[in-house]
Amino acid sequence: MYRNVFILCTGRCGSEAFIRACRHIENYTSGHETRVHLLGANRIDYPSEHIEADNRLSWFLGRLDSGFDASDTFFVHLKRNEAQVAQSFSGRSWYQGSITRAYRCGILMLNKDPEADVCLDFVQTVNENIRMFLRDKPHKMSFHLEEARSDFEVFWRCIGARGRFDRAIKEFDKKSNTNQEMEERKRQSSRYGRSNISHIARGFGRRFLR
Repeated sequence: MYRNVFILCTGRCGSEAFIRACRHIENYTSGHETRVHLLGANRIDYPSEHIEADNRLSWFLGRLDSGFDASDTFFVHLKRNEAQVAQSFSGRSWYQGSITRAYRCGILMLNKDPEADVCLDFVQTVNENIRMFLRDKPHKMSFHLEEARSDFEVFWRCIGARGRFDRAIKEFDKKSNTNQEMEERKRQSSRYGRSNISHIARGFGRRFLR
């Protein structure tokens, strides 16, 4: 076993399904974006023997590097076809809390390129940041969503997981947090006024520690 396991990713690539699968592991806790609201050292103060998936950790790689012993930490680079990820992000750019909207307005400084191009640039940038961070890490693997069943079996063995693998692997057959669900929530929110859209979207995306 490892003290900590981190699932690093761009977002829109199956991190929620990954953690649902991890909840069938008995010798680790697991969570999805459990500390996104915290500052400083508290942001990465994860418990031992815990698996965490959080796409925003790609902006805290320096803190992960200094805060966790690489010899006792396992990293997963969760990936999906980059064009499909970018397309998925493009479908939710209306959301005020969209990370690609923040990338366009805050990092690229009000860039005017088409939304699809900005989203693809974001995805490629984050994936490259993760690749660079992991290049000297001794315990790591790449996980391709398109090969989830075989890659999760490798992951299971690598971290010494114990539990119900048969149930865990079925989680990748379920879809959640889809753009269609977000659009439905957007339509529902219109009856309460635009000011509630971001609140509803935040509530939809929040996940808690098991």
